[in-house]
Order: sequence, then structure tokens, then C-alpha cells
Amino acid sequence: MLNFVYWPISVVLWFWHKVFSYVFDADSGISWVLAIMFLTFTIRVLLVKPTINQMRSGRKMQEMQPRMQEIRQKYKNDQQKMMEETRALQKELGVNPIAGCLPILVQMPVFIGLFHVLRSFNRTGTGTGQLGMSIEENANTANYFFKPEDVQSFLGARLFGVPLSSYISMPSEMYQAFQPVDFTKTNIILVAAPLIIICVLATHFNARLSLDRQKARIASGRQQAPTNEMMASQMDMMNKMMLWFMPATILFTGVLWHLGLLFYMVSNNIWTFFQMKYVFNKMDAEEEAELAAKAAAKRATAPKPGQRPDNPKKKRK
Repeated sequence: MLNFVYWPISVVLWFWHKVFSYVFDADSGISWVLAIMFLTFTIRVLLVKPTINQMRSGRKMQEMQPRMQEIRQKYKNDQQKMMEETRALQKELGVNPIAGCLPILVQMPVFIGLFHVLRSFNRTGTGTGQLGMSIEENANTANYFFKPEDVQSFLGARLFGVPLSSYISMPSEMYQAFQPVDFTKTNIILVAAPLIIICVLATHFNARLSLDRQKARIASGRQQAPTNEMMASQMDMMNKMMLWFMPATILFTGVLWHLGLLFYMVSNNIWTFFQMKYVFNKMDAEEEAELAAKAAAKRATAPKPGQRPDNPKKKRK
């Protein structure tokens, strides 16, 4: 069903692996890790512009809140008219709520697709989603865009002596796909656990960076605070999810993630940190320019010192 995701991901991952194979050994863990990291960066580069558009849309939505409140109050007994007026206001201000979700909507299929492609290098398991192939059959079966020799290369790739497609909760019978089996579950834990902890901490502190900016904007009056108790409660719940629930989810599901997927998460969080710094600075500069332009326009239309204000109604009289 998700082949339209799996194939492109395997193509991009294959491309970067070939690139780094010219610098490092094609069968080394480092060439495969770098390929996974640069797959991440490729996706995130394509999402920079939609992310900036999302931030601009979010700012416009904040600006339109007072007018939205007026519409809700005016048409509180006519839901259809309220929706029509809301859509008209969004069109007038150039706000597209759906476009604002694009970065998240794209990253989720990429995460799921990479999880599947990496897992599909080892199809010897018999559990849920596994194909129960023999070791020989698995090594000689293509994995989407990857040819059998690429599959064998990935299966042989190690990092600190641990296969890249291994994971903490991997059944011991699946170890046989990685010859020679000279590693244990403890070895996998020693490599995977630090990566999981890095992902948990990075996710938490990236969320805190975003929330601290939000609080600073509310304190400075540049962003409207929740106008009622329900909205305040919803915002508080969302903030807690970003700060604690998401990191906790990574912590407890990390045992299911391949080392390759953990490197995807680490590189994704690194990119997120620097992108947030860049985007926030860009948004702040744009907002400063808009405020300066509004102040200049207000000064231009204000009466000069000692000059009486122009009153068209008084002239008509």
C-alpha cells in the first residue's frame, strides 16, 4: 500500500550510499550511516520552504484571531455562515491551515518508509510483518531498489561490531542473517541505548526551544495568549505532549528501532535544532520589518505638529 513511499526512499538511500562508497568502503557501517543521515538531510532540505510558509501562516492566524472572535460572536447561531466567513477571512489574509501541516505530514511517511526499508534487509523473522525467508533466500532477494549485492552489503555493515539493521528487541533467531554472529543482545544495547537517550533529550530540548519562544512572544504581546480557559487548557496539553509525551514515546519504543533508524532520528533532531534557529531568526526579522513598515505608514498619515486633523464630515457641513 505504501510502495509509493518505499521505492523513493530506497532510491535516495541507494544514491547516497553509492556517493559515500567512493570515500569509504561500500560495505562499512560508516558509509551506510552517512547514507541514512544524508537521506534525512535531503528530505529536510525539501521541507525548509514549506516550514517557513507554515511559520508565516501561523503568524497570520495569530493576527486574525481578533477578527475570528468577532465572526464567532456574530454568527454563533449560524454555523454555515460562520464557516463561510472564516474561509473568506483566510483567503483574504492568505492563510492555508492545511499547508501548515505539510512538514509533519511528509515526515511521518518518510519515518514509516525508512523503518520498513531498513527492516526489509533482514526478512528471516517469522513474527508480524516478517516473511520467514531462509538466510540464503534473504541474502539473494532484492529490497526495493537495492539489488541482492546491496542487501548483502547492508547485512554485513557493522558499527562498533553491531549490524545496522539490528535492534534491541530483535529475536535471537534473526541473528543468523548476520554472519558471522559475533555479537550479543548486550552489544546491541550498548550501541542503541546511547542513541535512544540522545534522541529523547534532543526531542525534549527542541520542543523546549520552540515553547520558550512562544512564551517570549506572548509576554511581549507579539502573540495572543489563549482567550479562554478551554483554549489555555488545550495549549497546556499540547505543550506537555511536546515536552514529555513525545520523548517518552521514543524512550519506550526505542527497543523496536533499528540502529539505522536511530541514526535517522539523531540526524533529524540535529537538523531540526539548526533549522529552528534559522527560521526563528528569519521570522523575527520579517516581523520587525512589518512592524516598522506599519509604524512608518502611521507616521506618514498622522497630522503634522500644529496642524488640525482633516475632518471630511465637518467640511461637508
